[in-house]
Amino acid sequence: MGIESILEIKVKEAVAELFSTELPQVEFQPTRKDFEGDVTVVVFPMLRYVKGNPAQIGEQIGEYLKEKVDEVSGFNVIKGFLNLVIGNQFYTNQFDEIASSENYGIASKLSNEAVMVEYSSPNTNKPLHLGHVRNNLLGYSVAEILKAAGKKVYKTQIINDRGIHICKSMLAWKRFGNQETPETSGLKGDKLVGNYYVAFDKAYKKQIEDLVTQGVDKKMAEKEAPILLEAQEMLQKWEAGDEEVVSLWKTMNSWVYEGFAETYKNMGVDFDTLYYESDTYLLGKDVVADGLTRGVFFKKEDGSVWIDLTDEGLDEKIVLRSDGTAVYMTQDIGTAIQRVKDYPDVGGMVYTVGNEQDYHFKVLFLILKKLGYSWSSNLFHLSYGMVDLPSGKMKSREGTVVDADDLMNEMAQTAGEIAEELGKLEDYSEEQKLGLYHMIGLGALKYYILKVDPKKRILFNPEESVDFQGNTGPFIQYTYARIQSILRKAEEIGASGEGAAKITDLHPKEKELIKQLMLYPETIQLAAENYSPALIANYTYDLVKEFNSFYQQVSILGESDENQRFFRIQLSRKVGEVIESAFKLLGIGVPDRM
Repeated sequence: MGIESILEIKVKEAVAELFSTELPQVEFQPTRKDFEGDVTVVVFPMLRYVKGNPAQIGEQIGEYLKEKVDEVSGFNVIKGFLNLVIGNQFYTNQFDEIASSENYGIASKLSNEAVMVEYSSPNTNKPLHLGHVRNNLLGYSVAEILKAAGKKVYKTQIINDRGIHICKSMLAWKRFGNQETPETSGLKGDKLVGNYYVAFDKAYKKQIEDLVTQGVDKKMAEKEAPILLEAQEMLQKWEAGDEEVVSLWKTMNSWVYEGFAETYKNMGVDFDTLYYESDTYLLGKDVVADGLTRGVFFKKEDGSVWIDLTDEGLDEKIVLRSDGTAVYMTQDIGTAIQRVKDYPDVGGMVYTVGNEQDYHFKVLFLILKKLGYSWSSNLFHLSYGMVDLPSGKMKSREGTVVDADDLMNEMAQTAGEIAEELGKLEDYSEEQKLGLYHMIGLGALKYYILKVDPKKRILFNPEESVDFQGNTGPFIQYTYARIQSILRKAEEIGASGEGAAKITDLHPKEKELIKQLMLYPETIQLAAENYSPALIANYTYDLVKEFNSFYQQVSILGESDENQRFFRIQLSRKVGEVIESAFKLLGIGVPDRM
């Protein structure tokens, strides 16, 4: 039982005995750094039930707790705040439990009901970019945090592999490609296809210009440009199953998938299951037909089908066009239902999609609720803000979109330059150095993005993110490497700290470190409830700051008392394990040396 649970029972007991009244709840907060104490009982809310001076009430409760509760060794009252000092015995017992736990903080049993987390979901006409980086890092980390909190998780994505966008790339390749392939060009498949999407756009703009010169209205020219009409015709042929078009579509998409797979591997994210828009774009039409007969949807005069959400503070939303074709909403309805059919244990879904789609998901979740699906109450839109770069940094060839591969390579390069300056890698092979630079560079990128609340827009500064000081990934990785160095030295002098004897006296810095370790399990649960990797990132930073303060003020290997030395080595080891565990939830690796 945690200290606050023990104290809640005893404070209620104290109030009942001292003031003959029942207290419904007790408010706690951490004791302010400038006062002595570990846990603070806030007396003011009690004044609704207990009449009197808050300072005097605090004194009486404090005396009662000191006498009756073994864990309370002292107290002081500042105005209406009762600061309780918790004895060392409680913290050493807590640490014994933490030290003996193999996967401390991680739920040992998974629930039977699963959550499906969707992220990435790219178009197949271009490579992944900076926006996809935030999407992938968030989705992957939230999935890992939910697992750590005891949820069964399926990671998925829906690949937007059909539509006019891919036809544009295909048409440009047919026109300008000369049978070029990733092998003959030496380009990743997604980059090659992306180049043809750009080539289409260039040709399209040129045709508009020519038509305008000939006296055609600009809006009309945009609709009537021959290359666009040809792309639309290609889409119709694809939908009709034309053999040649479908064959080219399969070939070019396979190039893209190979390119994406390489980027995902480099980024350190993965998926359990994939959905393709080419398989799902017709899903949902039957659901709409059924909903129409049940009165969930209504038909307008032109034959289009809508849902009226005005009673929910929204407006009317189309779910089927007048020609009977599906819109994105129809497809999303069908895909959600299909996923639960495919995985009957799914009881909820998390959609990692940018905040420009907030309205879309409000509507989708309401429609699924009105259709009567019980799991619709467990749907969550993990909405996130844009990522901006300081101007002039890492602009792509087009000058607007930052390529994910280029970004990751540049991060590793920047990390390498800084690590070389620090100059502690003399005995590393070239391969080991490159592996380390990748780990630091990618750790810097991931941490910088994940430490920010998902809803906030980010200004991503590459140089700032790779700083070895402050709230950064490399700073935390460096502290982990320092702990590993301490453990190696302890091993060398035969003081590994295994099976260390119990100690009764704690240095204030040891106590603070144990208190920080104790917060890890509840931080995981909170991060899962809030779908927020930022809570894990900032917890880890606080733990590392606490360890560095301990390291600077307390001798570890130089401690003459053997029990004390063993205890400090054990404490350092556990801090290292928790850093590694927390960073794993963020998808970040930790180096043994740095």
